[in-house]
Parts: sequence; C-alpha cells; structure tokens
Amino acid sequence: MAEVASRTPLPGDPMQLDDVGEGSPVLLVHGFTGSAEAWAPAIRSGLARRHRLLAVDLPGHGRTGGEADPKRYEVERLAAELVRVLDARGIDQADWVGYSMGGRIVLAAATLYPDRVARIVLESASPGIASERAREQRRRQDETLARRIETRGVEWFVDYWMGLPLFATQTRLSPSLLSAERARRLQNRAELLAAVLRGAGTGSQPSYWEALEAIEAPMLILVGALDSRYVEIGARMQERLPRAFLRQVPRVGHTVHLEDPARWLEEVVPFLHRRQGSDGAFDDEGEA
Repeated sequence: MAEVASRTPLPGDPMQLDDVGEGSPVLLVHGFTGSAEAWAPAIRSGLARRHRLLAVDLPGHGRTGGEADPKRYEVERLAAELVRVLDARGIDQADWVGYSMGGRIVLAAATLYPDRVARIVLESASPGIASERAREQRRRQDETLARRIETRGVEWFVDYWMGLPLFATQTRLSPSLLSAERARRLQNRAELLAAVLRGAGTGSQPSYWEALEAIEAPMLILVGALDSRYVEIGARMQERLPRAFLRQVPRVGHTVHLEDPARWLEEVVPFLHRRQGSDGAFDDEGEA
C-alpha cells in the first residue's frame, strides 16, 4: 500500500510532525540533533504500510524550533508534550519508538503515562545515569560542550558530533549519505542545541533504572553489535524487564536505523505485530 500524504499539523500542536498511513499508531522519536527526516525513507514507508505513523521534530530541532531555555527541553516535559500530540488526534495508546535521546524520552513516558504506551522500541538508549555523583560530572561536561556550541557555532558542533567515536562505524556509509546527514543536522540552531543539551542531557534527566521493573509494556531493545557500551546497557536493562527482547544487529554501531534500515525493519515490524496470549506469551500475527 502506498504511503498517504502527510496530514496537516493540528492547531496547538507542541511540535511539528509527519502524520502518515493508516492503522495502529506508531510514534517515532528521534535523537539529539535529529528530526523526523533522520529516519530513513525506507523505515518510514515500511512502517506506514500498516500503521499510522507520527514522526515528530522534537522542540529545539528541525521544523519545530524553540527557545533558548533549558527547562523547555526537560525529558519529562517532552514526554508530556508527546502525550499532547496523541491527545490532539484522539489516540489513546500508541507504540513508542525512540532512538538515543528519544529513547530516554520514551522511557520517561512509559514511567509517567503507562496507559498511553502499548509497545516500546528502544534503539541505542539508556535509562540514564544511576549515580548522582556521575550525573553531576556529566552535567558539567554537557555544560562545557553547550558553551562551545554557543561560541563556535553549529557547523563546528556538527563536525565534532559526527566525529565522535560513538559514530565511528558510520564512516563505512556512502559519502552521499554522510553528506546528507551533515546537511540535515546543520539546519538546527546552535543556541537551541545548547539549550537541549542542558535540559535533556543524561546529566540533567532523572535516572529511570529503578523504574524499569514497573514498566509493563512489551519492549524491544535494539542495539548495534559493534556498539559495545549499549550492548552492555541493553543486557542490564533486559535483566530488569521480564517482557523485554534484546536484539543485536550485526556489523553496525550506534545508529542502527541509519546504518542498516532494512535490518531495523526486520527486527521492529514483527515485534510491533506480536499479540499477547492468555499465558502472557507473544505470538506473531503473520508476515510483516
């Protein structure tokens, strides 16, 4: 089935978004420096074949823009605003899919608004930093980086960000794809990225490690096999989540959706179509 045209954002929407497709709703939440366009076209069209797909531009990013106030970007406030997106469309429950920072926002929503979350897909995401001392150290690091973004500008920051060891596996992507990624990130504003880092960075957000065991929604934890840090985080999360499935995608790193969108769909689509039996186990509804 062809992807339908994007619906017009509703008055009062807290953020810009693409709203396409028909079926059970899926909310896509991008990471830091991202936007709705950060999800590969194959991913968005693949999901929209069987779902109503809501792909947002978070505040401080892309078309949504924002203000240079870190409180505007606190993780729990962003989770509340995503619930408002669902409210405006009369959607009681959705499947929530979050990458990196977006995954941390999804965990906040699952903790604060569990009745609004049907299934969860976390890609390369963590529940935050458990130790207050370590969080404070990370807050200081984020503040240093935020000041550099403000003084050196968005072009410096995008090149710095894309050169981090976390994204080293992206160097195997085509030059044209990397160029497009750089151009997309350059559309952001330096002062807003700095504010997002201060408000939604892992040093500022609450730790959700202790809240994991209360999350009842089925969860797919998706990580790149070459991203050893998040493989370890994913394994630790799975130990606390009896209804979680951990999947490692071979030969890719932190950005699974960018490095191997076809395999991303192979893992995510069947998970979204599993149904729960009376014994609590999940069965596939059929081919994706």
